[in-house]
Amino acid sequence: MSISPLAGKPAPASMLVDVPKLVTAYYTEQPDPAVAAERVSFGTSGHRGSAFAHTFNEGHILAITQAICLHRQAQQITGPLFVGMDTHALSQPAFVSALEVLAANGVDVMIDRDDGYTPTPVISHAILGYNRGRTSGQADGIVITPSHNPPEDGGFKYNPPHGGPAKSSVTAWIDQTANALLADGLRTVRLIAYARARGPRARTDSTISVHMWTASAA
Repeated sequence: MSISPLAGKPAPASMLVDVPKLVTAYYTEQPDPAVAAERVSFGTSGHRGSAFAHTFNEGHILAITQAICLHRQAQQITGPLFVGMDTHALSQPAFVSALEVLAANGVDVMIDRDDGYTPTPVISHAILGYNRGRTSGQADGIVITPSHNPPEDGGFKYNPPHGGPAKSSVTAWIDQTANALLADGLRTVRLIAYARARGPRARTDSTISVHMWTASAA
């Protein structure tokens, strides 16, 4: 086995991700629904891509989250939705975008009490723990991670009440619905400001329900 010439050395600048530019691209670059590569595209339970390539931008996350809200309504999933994220640079921006949509749709959201990072198994465990013994009012979840993808990528996965990756029929419906929302200019996506979803008004507004849960104890 040959040894990489970079072994034991600092990574060259050409290999590093410009995080401020990446996050700026997430908010400012708009995907073109007419371009196949820039549409929402679910792989194993989720959508992955980079803001630089117009494949993981705010528009994608707003559309996917609204589609998940519509899926929950259609399937009568009325319990809380657990949301977790990893340390990729685009995870925090995607978390903010998702919460703005979830809160606006009146979803009962569970987030980590300390705004910490939550591996995928933690969300699965939380869903299964909550649903144990329940036949109605079951929980589901969103995991914001591209798994093993490179640092410039983001990922957004949906876990239904069984706690594991969503089956292909579910992801296909979310995929198609999200792309229709993108093509319509996100006109029917429901939104409230993040500060309202997380701030004092969230505790007094009966339509907003964002709860803290200790992910590290799950």
